[in-house]
Amino acid sequence: MTKTNLNSDLGESYGAWTMGDDAAMLAVVGTANVACGFHAGDWSVMQATVAEAVKNGVSIGAHPSYPDLQGFGRRPMTMSNREVEALMAYQIGALMGVATTKGGKVTHVKPHGAINNKAATDMDLAMALARGIAGVSKDLIFLAPAGSAMVTAAAKMNLPVAQEVFADRNYDDDGNLVPRGQPHAMVHDNDEALRNVLRMVQERAIVSVSGKRIPCNVDSICVHGDSAGAVSMARHIRAGLEQAGVKLVTLPEMLA
Repeated sequence: MTKTNLNSDLGESYGAWTMGDDAAMLAVVGTANVACGFHAGDWSVMQATVAEAVKNGVSIGAHPSYPDLQGFGRRPMTMSNREVEALMAYQIGALMGVATTKGGKVTHVKPHGAINNKAATDMDLAMALARGIAGVSKDLIFLAPAGSAMVTAAAKMNLPVAQEVFADRNYDDDGNLVPRGQPHAMVHDNDEALRNVLRMVQERAIVSVSGKRIPCNVDSICVHGDSAGAVSMARHIRAGLEQAGVKLVTLPEMLA
C-alpha cells in the first residue's frame, strides 16, 4: 500500500494574536511543524500546540526561522554560517524542552520561510542548517523541499531526510516554489490541490506552472496552516488520498 505523510506549519499565534485553527488542523494532519518563537509563536503557544499534537497522536517537529517576528520570517537576512547553526540549535532546543513538559518528543526539523527558500538552492546555507540540526541530534529528521540542496546537505551530514511537496503552492520550472506575491504562487481551489497531490504521490512528479514535469520523491505533503481555508483543504486532501488507497502516517512512520 502506498503511504504518505500530511503536515502543517502550526503554533504560529503570538500572545493575544491568533493565527489559524491549530486544534482543527491537528485533527487532520499526521505531523505538526511548530513555530519556535522567531517568526511566530511563543512559549505558551508552543506548549499548547504540543499538548494538542500529543492528544491527537501527531508527530512533532521544530519550525525554526530567521529572527523576524515583524516579517513572519519571510524577509531575507544575511547571517554567517556559524550564526545559522546556533540559530537552529537554539530554536530546536527550546521546542524540545517545551515538548517534554507535555509528554511530547521532537522528531524532525523543517526550516521556515525565507531561510528555507534560500537554502533550497544555496548549498552553503543548506549545510549550515544541516550542521545545526545534527549538532543537536543526528536522529532528527530533516524535512526538506523535494529535490532541494537541503536534501543533499542532510545526506552529507548523515541525517534522516524526508522530502516535502506543497499542496497549496505552485512550482517554477526549476522545481522551486513560485515566490509569494507573484501570480499563481498559491493554490486556493481544493480540487486542484488534491489533483496536484495525487499526481505527486502516485506519479512521483511535480508539474510546474508552465507544464514542465519534474520527477521527485515525496515523503510528506504540506498544507500551510495560515492560509485561508487551510483546514477545509487539508480535510479534502486527506479524504481524497484515503479514497485513492493511500495510507496516511506520521513522519517517523513514513521513514520507518
